[in-house]
Amino acid sequence: MIPIQIKQVTKRFGTIVALQQLDFTINPGELFFLLGPSGCGKTTLLRCLAGFQTPDEGRICFGDEDVTELAPHKRNTGMVFQSYALWPHLTVRENVAFGLEERRLPPEEIRRRVMEALESVHMSDQIDRRPNELSGGQQQRVALARALVVRPRCLLLDEPLSNLDAKLRLEMRGEIRRVCKDFQLTTVYVTHDQKEALSIADRIAILDAGRLLQIGTPRDIYRRPARRRAAEFVGEADFIPGKVLSAGGGKAAVETPVGRFDGILGDPTLPPKTGDNVAVAIRPECWTLRRDAAAQNCVSGTIGREIYLGEMAQYEFLCGGQLKLKMVELNPRFLGQGEAAGLFAEVPPEDVVVLVE
Repeated sequence: MIPIQIKQVTKRFGTIVALQQLDFTINPGELFFLLGPSGCGKTTLLRCLAGFQTPDEGRICFGDEDVTELAPHKRNTGMVFQSYALWPHLTVRENVAFGLEERRLPPEEIRRRVMEALESVHMSDQIDRRPNELSGGQQQRVALARALVVRPRCLLLDEPLSNLDAKLRLEMRGEIRRVCKDFQLTTVYVTHDQKEALSIADRIAILDAGRLLQIGTPRDIYRRPARRRAAEFVGEADFIPGKVLSAGGGKAAVETPVGRFDGILGDPTLPPKTGDNVAVAIRPECWTLRRDAAAQNCVSGTIGREIYLGEMAQYEFLCGGQLKLKMVELNPRFLGQGEAAGLFAEVPPEDVVVLVE
């Protein structure tokens, strides 16, 4: 296991700045996700780690070794591509053995390591089949085994599940995490799929326009976004404009068009101050609908548009001069209340985030 250090890395393509002074460390054995919209720079960074592109500024280190200028084949990384990139004329066994044969290892060692890699991804019973005889999930497992068999210092995954159907994606998420942890690999995984990142990552970096917005655990990224752009990209949220009435001890009271929110949390690296104009961010599932007013952090209104999904319902809650808030109710009870007045929605203070604008 090795750490990967990204030190003030900048990459340009003509006048376009794809990466802007990225500076962070990926811990040894960590399953680290690069998450962000198309064009945010995540694949460019992965290609810099693999050696397919060279940063214009900054350094990349694997452990204590500076690999910024090192050729891809000398970095000892394993890479799994979105397209799998399997040789169609070779069998499963031959595809996985290819990298070892290029390294001119003894035939017996090649055979042993190929079988170990295929057993780790549950494909040892398919060794003589060709890629066109395999399902998408099986091809993905072979591509993963081919990356693992060379015993890389780190594993690089470029949207490896994007070509699979929804059921296979769910299955392969757990398999990839299991394999990475079994092999104790430092792994960098690129995706734009929020659920994929939240479900299997140790930590996530959110990129936007080549800049780093936030790094944190999946729980931190979702529940405590540091910037509005991060909160907008991961999950859904309403952003209610407001003004800070008081702040201290990491908490604040904010007046908004729909009412006052007390005891709510801000980003400790950019704490709100009294008088600041801020946005109050609230996830739809954090609200509780009720027929009587709560003591604090409660808004009044009516249910507008409803979407019934069986175990849950999605509502538009109309309040504060027709301001629409998104709400989700599990085991829904308030369906058909579109004309009813006098409903209330309450949110716990720990589920509200103050974002300084």
